[in-house]
This record gives sequence, C-alpha cells and structure tokens, in this order.
Amino acid sequence: MATDILFLVERLESLVAAAKKLPLTNNVVLDQAAMLELVDQLRISVPDEVRQAKRITEEVTRITEHARDEADQIAARAQEQAAQMLEERELVKLAQQRAAEIIEQASREAGEVRRGADEYAAGVLIRLEGECIKALTSIKRGIDMLDERHRGAPAPTEEATSAQTLTPEKAGTPARS
Repeated sequence: MATDILFLVERLESLVAAAKKLPLTNNVVLDQAAMLELVDQLRISVPDEVRQAKRITEEVTRITEHARDEADQIAARAQEQAAQMLEERELVKLAQQRAAEIIEQASREAGEVRRGADEYAAGVLIRLEGECIKALTSIKRGIDMLDERHRGAPAPTEEATSAQTLTPEKAGTPARS
C-alpha cells in the first residue's frame, strides 16, 4: 500500500511538472479531471492505519477537551469550597470571639449579682442582729425585773408556802375552768 501512495504522489508530481506554464507567472494549467482522478486514487490508497490514526487523534482531542472541561469544573468547585471554608473559618472565629465576650459579660454580671446578694445578706443579718440584741435586752430587763421583785418581797412563810402547795379545792376556793 505504501508503494501505491508513493507511486501516486510521483504521478501527481509529474503532472504538475508537465503542466503548461502561464506566461509571466509561476502558475500552471492542470488537467482537472486527471487531478481529481489522482486525488480519488490517493484517497482510496490511504491505509486503514492512517484513517484509524486520524480517528484516534480526533478521539484524543475530544477526550483532552473533555478532561480540560472536567478539570476546570473540579478547580472551580475546589475554589468554591476553599472560599466557603475560609468564610466558615471566619464565622467560627467571630462566633468564638462573641462567645468569649458573652462569657466575660456573664462573669461580670454574676460578680455584680454576687456582690449585691452579699450586701443584701449582710444587711439582713445586721438587722437580725439588731432585733436579737433588742430581744436579748428585753429578756434581760424582764429577768432583772423579776429578780428585783423577789428581792424586795418578804420571804414566804410556812403558811404561805403550804397555801401555795394546796390545790384550789383543798384551799377551799372553787376551781376555775
């Protein structure tokens, strides 16, 4: 087959070389029918491997373009994911900062509430202490008054003592209900 093609190429070359030249130009006049017949013979003589190589080359080109498109899509998705991850990272960072601020504010407020509660408890305890002191003072005065009464009163006699030990019925006084 390769020799057929080479033979046909040589025939093409001889047709071009034998063609009539146009005056004052490098152009030549060719026999159109002979040229077209030679081109058809060349086309027929092209081996299947060349046709297959052409198909393979076209397939490789198509696969390469498809791979490029796919690679571009993958790169675009990767860029989107990277941008999204950066955005999420920023959101996480902002959330962490906000959480720290909230915790700090809550700690301050808890300290203020604790101080207020301590002050309130101290005030209540101080008032209670004052009330206890007043109550103790009143109790002490009552005890002192009772002591004074016993010291100033005459000592009880035997009759008074026995009258106190008698029940109201024995003493002759009616019982009160």
